[in-house]
Amino acid sequence: MTETSLTVAVIDPSPARAAILEEGLRAGGVGHVVVIPDGPDLQARVASLKPDVIVVHLESPSRDVLEQMSGLSRQAERPVAMFVDRSDQTMMQAAVDAGISAYVVDGLRSDRIRSILDIAILRFNAFARLQRELDEARSELADRKLIERAKGILMTRKGLSEDEAYKLLRRQAMNEKRKIVDIARAIVTAADLLG
Repeated sequence: MTETSLTVAVIDPSPARAAILEEGLRAGGVGHVVVIPDGPDLQARVASLKPDVIVVHLESPSRDVLEQMSGLSRQAERPVAMFVDRSDQTMMQAAVDAGISAYVVDGLRSDRIRSILDIAILRFNAFARLQRELDEARSELADRKLIERAKGILMTRKGLSEDEAYKLLRRQAMNEKRKIVDIARAIVTAADLLG
């Protein structure tokens, strides 16, 4: 993605501040900046735009606003950079919990916007990569537990050793051109049904 190919959604209730954000983004090489006024259909408008990054500026965010931004970040699966005029420790923690990629207090200057946007994108991508790795690790662990349970069932019902049970699972998977975990799942399901 080249710099000019970025689409950035700017959400700010103040047209004057939105203009500062838009100016800073355009000066930073962002080719497509769309200012979206805050409103009840905000999520739908952002979803239809499909921006690469969402930039929000508020005077002092409330917990409700942060929750709405969290929903935007999750729904759009895009980084959210938030500029605020005032904040406190509670709001900063709520912003982190909401998945805001960059939370900048009293730092709205057009010459800084692009670098903050770049950091927000990098942080979002790093977090997304860590989340994918965590999901994969959890899935692998669940698969291993399922295979272990299927081996235990085979060992008990067929009088096999652990190695023999695994070889039987592997052989069946090869014969059916399926994954071992799929065969294990079928064995566990059948054992649960038959008691």
